[in-house]
Formats: sequence, C-alpha cells, structure tokens
Amino acid sequence: MTSEPGASDDVVELRVHGVSGADAEQILDRPHSHQVAGDRNGGFYRPRPGYPDTGGPAGVTLEAYRWSELPSGTTVRTLSLMFLLPFMLCNVAIWMRPAPGDKAGSGVKALCRLLALSLTMLYVLAAMGVALELIAWRCVPNPSCLAGRPWLSWLSDRPTGLTLAVFALLPFGALMLVWLLGVRPGRNFDAFHTPISTSGSHQLSAVGQWDSGPTVDRLCSLHGAAGLMTLGLGLVAARIGSGPSPLSVTLAVVSGAVLVVSIVLVCAHPFVDLLPTGSYADRISRGLRNLAFVLIAVVLVAVSVDPTPWRIRDGLPGYATAVGLVISSQAVLLFLLGTGALIARSRQRHSTADTTGSGEPVDRGDAGGDAPPAPSVEPDEARRGFGRDGLGAGPLRGLGAPVIAATATGLAVAISADLVYRVADFLNRRADADGEREISPPLGYKWAIFVFLVAAAATLLAALIIGLASRIPRMRTARATVAHDFPDAPPAARYRLHQVERMIARARFTERVESLAVVYACVVGVGMPSSLLGMLGLAPDSTVQQLTGIPAAATNFGIQMGSFLIAAVVLALLVGGIFAYRTSRFRRYVGVLWDLGTFWPRVAHPFAPPCYAERAVPELSRRIGYLAEQGHGVLLTGHSHGSVLLAATILQLPPEVCGRLALLTYGSPLRRLYARLFPAYVSDEVLRDVGDRVNWRWINLWRDTDPIGGWVFSPHRPERPPTVSGAAGTVDRRLRDPVGVLPPPGDSVPHPILGHWPGESDPRFEAAVAELAGRLREHDKPA
Repeated sequence: MTSEPGASDDVVELRVHGVSGADAEQILDRPHSHQVAGDRNGGFYRPRPGYPDTGGPAGVTLEAYRWSELPSGTTVRTLSLMFLLPFMLCNVAIWMRPAPGDKAGSGVKALCRLLALSLTMLYVLAAMGVALELIAWRCVPNPSCLAGRPWLSWLSDRPTGLTLAVFALLPFGALMLVWLLGVRPGRNFDAFHTPISTSGSHQLSAVGQWDSGPTVDRLCSLHGAAGLMTLGLGLVAARIGSGPSPLSVTLAVVSGAVLVVSIVLVCAHPFVDLLPTGSYADRISRGLRNLAFVLIAVVLVAVSVDPTPWRIRDGLPGYATAVGLVISSQAVLLFLLGTGALIARSRQRHSTADTTGSGEPVDRGDAGGDAPPAPSVEPDEARRGFGRDGLGAGPLRGLGAPVIAATATGLAVAISADLVYRVADFLNRRADADGEREISPPLGYKWAIFVFLVAAAATLLAALIIGLASRIPRMRTARATVAHDFPDAPPAARYRLHQVERMIARARFTERVESLAVVYACVVGVGMPSSLLGMLGLAPDSTVQQLTGIPAAATNFGIQMGSFLIAAVVLALLVGGIFAYRTSRFRRYVGVLWDLGTFWPRVAHPFAPPCYAERAVPELSRRIGYLAEQGHGVLLTGHSHGSVLLAATILQLPPEVCGRLALLTYGSPLRRLYARLFPAYVSDEVLRDVGDRVNWRWINLWRDTDPIGGWVFSPHRPERPPTVSGAAGTVDRRLRDPVGVLPPPGDSVPHPILGHWPGESDPRFEAAVAELAGRLREHDKPA
C-alpha cells in the first residue's frame, strides 16, 4: 500500500526504531496510526488522520518505519537463539576482519568459512553421538539399558546394521531441521535483492544492496553435502571397523572425495561469491549436494543389508577419532585466524603511520576511558586515546574475527559435548553396579566440557578482577559527572544521586566486556587441542591428577558441574528468546546481540539467521527516494540500531536525494560498538561521509547513562568546545540524564533514568527535530 504525502507536508520526519521492537504507536508517540506502505513484517506508519495532534515538532509530518518482525518471527527466533547462535556468531566473525581486500583479509575470510563448515560437521557429529554412538551402538545391545524402555526394546533383536541405518535418520533429520531454520525466513527478502549499484565507495554502503542469494545457495549446498558426507563416512567407518568389503571401501573413498571437494570449494572465494547466478558454480554446488543425497541413501541401504558380522566393542568405530579430528582442526583454524588477523592489523597500522607521517596516536577520546575528568568535567574518553583514526584501540580492534570465532566455536563444542554427555547420563541410569557395561560419552567430549568449565571460571574471575579494578575510576568519573550535572542538589536527593552514579558506572562497563570475550576465547583456543588426548584414551580425571595432583573425583565433579552450567546456558538462551518478546526492557539487551548479528549478510555460515538489512535498507531507500521526489525534505531519526540502518541507507542514496535529508540519531552504537567491532565497515571516514552527504545536517543525542549508545565524533559537554574541528564537532550533543533528581511539582517520584530508552517526548529531542526541520526548510527556500 502507498500513501501520497499531502501538499502541506514540507518536512517528513521518518522515525526508525532500535532493538526495542516497539509498535507504531510507541514510535510515533501517538495513540492511533495506520499503515501507508510495506507489510506487517516491515511497514511505514503515520498517525491516523482525523485525530488531533497528528503532526510532530515544528509541524513536521510524522512517519515511522517498523522493522522488528524482519529478523524472524517469535517461534523461529526462539528456536534460532538456541540452535543457530554459534552459526550466527561465526558468520559475524567474517565481517569483523580488519581489512577486506588485501591478501591477509582474503585469508581471514577463507579461514572463517572453513571454521563455519567445521561447525556444521560438529553439529552432525553431535547428533550422531546421540543416535548412533549412544543409542544404537551402546544401548540397544545392552539389556539393562533396554529395560523399561519399550521405545528401544523393539530393536533389540534386529541386525546391527539395520539398527544403525534406522537411527541414522535422526542426525539426517537434525541437519534438515537446522537447514530449514536458517533458510526458510530468507524467502521474505527475495523481492528486495538488487544488484550492487552503490553511490558510496565504502564497504558499508553495499549492505542491503548486495544480493547474497547466490552465495547463500552455494554455501547451503556445500554445507549440506559436507554434513551428509560426515554422516555417511561415520556409518562407513563403523562398517569397515567390523570388517571391510569392496562396497564399503568404495563408498568411503567416494564420500571422502565429496567431503574434500566441498571443503576446497568453500575456500574458493571467486567460486562462492563472484560468479553470477546460473553459472557453472551453481551447477557444481547443486550437483555436489544431489550426489551427497544419493550417496547417503546408498550408504544407509548398504549398511542395513551388508551380511558381514559386526564386532560390538566399546564405542562406535571411528567416531571418537572423528570428534577429536574436527575439534583439533578447529583449534588449528583459530590459531591461523588469529595469526592472519594480527598480520592484517599490523599492515593496517603501518599503512596508517605512513600516511599520517607519525607513529603517535591522535588523542581524540574514547567512549570508555576512566581517567579523572578535568575540572570542566569533560569525559575521560579523550584521555584514553582513540588511535589515529579516532575509533579507539580496544581489545577487539581488528582482532574481532578470531575472538568471536573462538567464542562461537567454544559455544558450539560445549553444547554438542553436553548434549551427548546428558543423553549418556540418562541412558546409564539403569546400569547395574555388578558388571553391566557403562554407557559413557567419548573422552573428547569430556575434555570439551572440562575446557568450557575452565574457560567459564577464567572469564568469571576476569570479570571480578576487571569489575573491581575499574570500579573506583568508574565511580569517580560518575560522581564527577553527577556533581557537575546537579551542583545544587539538596540532601533529600542523596539516594537518587547515588542511583544515577551507579547507572553511569554500570554503563561504562560496556567496553570491559571486550576483555572478557578475549579471555574466554584465549582459554577455549588453548584448551581445544585437549580433544587429542581423548583420541589417545586419556581421561580428564586421571590426566589432571597426574599433572596437577588434583583428585580425580574433584575433576569428575567439575565436569558434572560444567555439564549443568552448559545446560543452564542453553536454558537461559531459550528463556531469553521467550522473554525478549514479552518484556520490552529485557529485549532491549537480548535483542542488541541478535539484531547486531543478523544485520550482516550470510557470507560465512549459510545456516545462520537471514540478514534483515537485505530488505530493510532497500525498503528505506525506496521510501526516502519517493518522499524526496515529491519535493519534501526528509528528517531521518534513528534510535539505537535504527541509526545503523539509516547510515547504511544514506551511503547508497544518490546526491539529489541526500540534498533533501537531515539526520537525527540518539542512543546510537555507530562508534561505540560498530566502529570498534567492524573497523573495516564503520570507520571515521565512513561516518564523515555520512555527514557530508546530508550536508552536516546531523545531530546526535547521547547520555552518560546509556550502556549501548554514545557520541559519534566528540564527547564534549555543552559548555566545552568539541574535541574535533569543523562541522563534525557540531554533531554530538550530550543530554543530562535524568532531567532532575527531585520529584517535579505535582509528582511523587523523580524523573526516570532513561539510559538507552528512546525519548521522543523529551523536549530536548523535540528541539533537535525543530532545529533540523528549520535547516531543511532554509535549504529549500528559493534563492
């Protein structure tokens, strides 16, 4: 549906919400609205005509773009949070590489894709561990395990090969399920795929215009083929372990060849990304996938009808080795990824030093510093050092790819290990103590749980140390800020002042989370090779006791606690996905991770949730272009992640449209999160280009109490000069939060502490809208 703007609508304020998922009435701050364009997933709304006060500040026409349903629906999002989170994080890692375009950047991209493929194989191996290793191989031949379990006992007298073939359908179905979860919602965006025709030269300008459909289709085929061949090789290896036959050896060779080809093609950047739709790349990848389906069918039939006797022994033949090899290869990939990121970061630093002519950093401030403020209470960001490009040199600066990839891999290994461990514990509860065979998971999974426990303990200890070490400077800065904002507060406001101080101090902990991610990633990366010890038959309890003297019982207890901790994490993800839809405040923090991750196109892991920017950015571009063509100025107001969508949109609009735009951002994570985590896509140059395109009709509102958003160019207070020169110094405006610490007249409670909440009804927000609308009208006046 469409709506023609009225003739008197000289300026249209287009509001784009953040991760809060508010409805149209909340975004517009009006009680009644109607849809003027789009659909229920992503639509444009205006106040319903006929009601009073349908206009905005300074007489602008209000319009809202609601995109909260684009990432996925309620059920899909809840399931995806639990099943696809490692895939999503691995896909995000490829976008955090420091310098796309050079050889090191290309190598980082290939390593990220290999790591993503290994996660798919690990997922299939985990399902095989439950269905084949524990149930079909260990439980079905065990009378004590079958006792009281009629859903298994009917297979007790069936041939071993047939039992394995039947239970192999479970990992096959698991692979199809995760494929469906990752691919199905992407159909909503097919109509919005457009060829690259960006008007900007920056990488961020391609987000939303680049058609990722061919890349995702090819990666889906390659990942599907690799997953199916992982299952097929597992069955064939078990068959060969009990007695090889010409057919089983042939199937092993062919399946291995398909797997190797899939691995090689995943690394081939031109094959996956650059060839057009309908080229030989599509035919090869789909042919490989179809061949994998045929092979897995042949393997299932061959295993079920092969008359060669099976030699039942502890553990499915070849399974523990496969687990150890996959986890060990992930450790090697993480090491190479870290090395490649360091090389790319070093080259970028040398290049910057050569262009600036000095190796000294430019002191432009940072959003998270804690040095004592100057008497003018200018924030301590300027003392912490932003680096030459003004974007900060945090722990993840240029190293986000290996850190996030290690986090994704560690989480995937931990969940896979705990799944097998919990099922083994469930099946083993009926085992007798007088000789019945114990049903236990492979030792590699026990080592994985042990490593997760150590990583979690190290991260918790690091959080405690960092929190305590930074508390004094954070509180000192918070007290100075509060003292400056409320110099004449009466004694009755003491408690409220303490609340504001604590809020500011907590908001300043955001940058420290990067250090915690680095600690967790390092421990996981160092500990993952321990899976090789499981391949050698070395158990964690005895090995740890020999090396450290810690009793074996204590190690086993720790593994049990680690297993419960992983289960708690999975349960927390499930509960978080549910409550993110029932509590807007809760979603504001859960959703920031989700919306940050699904903003980027799927170029590493095809089973990650689909990229909503592929629809949101083109949809915004079309609507903004339409409004501008009607002769109206367009004031773009973006809260939180909405400011990122608007920045990507502005970078691809033609100059004639940008000439009729103004930009108001608030609670924006453009610099505080995106510039630090995605330095190749959001840089000082990119942000300045956004300002140039709108002729610096840009105001950014920020609060000290906001743990997510912040300033974009300069952290100065209103009474202080900006830390950057030129038009960029006029963009940022700090808002005191809260407005007051005493209850206003006629009220019994003080003003709320807004933090990251939007504030469209704030008079200071309305004043910024009025100012930008006036500048647009001044621009449109005839000479």
